[in-house]
Amino acid sequence: MNRLAKATSPYLLQHADNPVDWWPWCDEAFAEAKRRDVPVLVSVGYSACHWCHVMAHESFEDETVGALVNAGFVAIKVDREERPDVDAVYMTATQAMTGQGGWPMTVFATPDGTPFFCGTYFPKPNFVRLLESVGTAWREQREAVLRQGAAVVEAIGGAQAVGGPTAPLTAELLDAAADQLAREYDETNGGFGGAPKFPPHMNLLFLLRHHRRTGSAHSLEIVRHTAEAMARGGLHDQLAGGFARYSVDAHWTVPHFEKMLYDNALLLRVYTQLWRLTGDPLARRVARDTARFLADELHRPGDGFASALDADTEGVEGLTYAWTPAQLVEVLGEDDGRWAADLFDVTEAGTFEHGTSVLRLARDVDDADPAVRDRWRGVVGRLLAARDTRPQPARDDKVVAAWNGLAITALVEFVQVAALLVAPDDEDANLMDGVAIVADGALRDAAEHLAAVHLVDGRLRRASRDRTVGEPAGVLEDHGCVAEAFCALHQLTGEGRWLELAGGLLDVALARFAAPDGGFYDTADDAERLVARPADPTDNATPSGRSAIVAALTAYAALTGETRYREAAEAALSTVAPIVGRHARFTGYAASAGEALLSGPYEIAVVTDDPAGDPLVAAAHRHAPPGAVVVAGRPDQPGVPLLAGRPRVDGLPTAYVCRGFVCQRPVTSVDDLVAQLG
Repeated sequence: MNRLAKATSPYLLQHADNPVDWWPWCDEAFAEAKRRDVPVLVSVGYSACHWCHVMAHESFEDETVGALVNAGFVAIKVDREERPDVDAVYMTATQAMTGQGGWPMTVFATPDGTPFFCGTYFPKPNFVRLLESVGTAWREQREAVLRQGAAVVEAIGGAQAVGGPTAPLTAELLDAAADQLAREYDETNGGFGGAPKFPPHMNLLFLLRHHRRTGSAHSLEIVRHTAEAMARGGLHDQLAGGFARYSVDAHWTVPHFEKMLYDNALLLRVYTQLWRLTGDPLARRVARDTARFLADELHRPGDGFASALDADTEGVEGLTYAWTPAQLVEVLGEDDGRWAADLFDVTEAGTFEHGTSVLRLARDVDDADPAVRDRWRGVVGRLLAARDTRPQPARDDKVVAAWNGLAITALVEFVQVAALLVAPDDEDANLMDGVAIVADGALRDAAEHLAAVHLVDGRLRRASRDRTVGEPAGVLEDHGCVAEAFCALHQLTGEGRWLELAGGLLDVALARFAAPDGGFYDTADDAERLVARPADPTDNATPSGRSAIVAALTAYAALTGETRYREAAEAALSTVAPIVGRHARFTGYAASAGEALLSGPYEIAVVTDDPAGDPLVAAAHRHAPPGAVVVAGRPDQPGVPLLAGRPRVDGLPTAYVCRGFVCQRPVTSVDDLVAQLG
């Protein structure tokens, strides 16, 4: 009997017809293992994971393997995106036992959930031998198995412990983090480290804020070079926009083709802020196309943003995306086909597999002659139309609260910057306006979905699908990312209810997730008990729960003037500060939040009847320092604390600038406002 048919997770549904007698994660599964006196097999993955699919095809769809699993184990399938708490605990165990981690994750545990053997992907012959060996050890060497489990749990507890050293996150520590990133920077290819190379979005956000505070030209150049290298490489979809999860090489040529919501949201923030700071035309184009990808490909009307597009199409990685020179000629004709092959580096030998190539932009087009740009746009349109006729990757349409929060925040920033920087006579003004309108609608729709569906009895749930919320409770990153998004939406709309909702989420976090040292656990105090209570302070693929909650607390404190939320942010950041200067690549979002706190953050209120068109509002957004909050509207507008008690001066639109709850004199001219923000 397979019990996954009613799951809300597309990943679990992919396994609903396996011959393995899967259980979802539940108390009943562990009770069954105890009744049968057999170990538990916990298999953790996610729907867009290529090697998860490979192991499924090789092993979990095989009748012989299914019979072995069913005879000797209780098998539990976990979607890591739906249960990040379970994933975090067993990933820590896997890393402790093997020195590395990844997905699919394969864990053997006792009937109380204690892991005693961990690994990742196993080819079918190895997996069969492993099942036999673990079964024998459980029957014949039970005491050794239990000792091994106890040692693993002890290691997990040490790795996830709170109560370590604390220190203020000072300018010196942030400067040390920037210096470390500069030393680890790949000056040839951009980014950090070698293959596989992941987009370092959170580090780039930090470096942008560090540049704004210090004027560091090198920090800005690291961001500019890395952003350009990623955008020109195969990591970036040259036809439809959006970014793949990572590059299998060190120079961004061949991606692992899955497209994750969180990567694209965080990268949208990078390109949007780079565009705002420098006016760079490539950053402008990539921000626009990434926003369009989020709004067109991942947003579902009346719902939120889907989690991912799959790495595989019909079981073949990259099938949708790879090209040969002959295919380009077939679509474009001889002249344009040869021209496109040269522009996109599509060769006879190929850059990918079986003589195919992943499109990458070999030469600059953003600063090219208008005729070249027109030809390039025409080629892109025709190739995309042809690609749309190919089989398409599956979409994981599960809505994850935290990742939707990241997308909402990113799209708010894009909409604001697009309104600020796009002139009516720009050559792409109509396209940019259209993308901004669609993005604005999508972000508001997603926010309404989170408020209506994911908030249940004042508590946040982790995931939903088809407008039906799942049972797993929201973890700390959900509360932080969604609260930050609601703060951003409050600034965009001037509606008080978003700020009220953000405050409610932060109050839950402070009441239910706080640790004694000022930090936070990743799960609530009344959440399901696991073998350890996770409390990871480091940023990985997404911001850590601790970094996310700090960012939200900082914004909320600035918007409301309530100092206790700022104090909570500073206390939480002090638990991360000791590792920021030593491990900068894994604390990018924390460092970014630290830059915001160090700068104030600035609180900018513009009293005006025309929030969309007032030059003071435009100047505030254009020159806002790192982490600043900006609100605009009528004096004493209900639900907007920053506009309370702030009248117009001489009947004119007026800007009020405060920093760390200390205010400067109100000003009515753009020049005076810019001077105060300098």
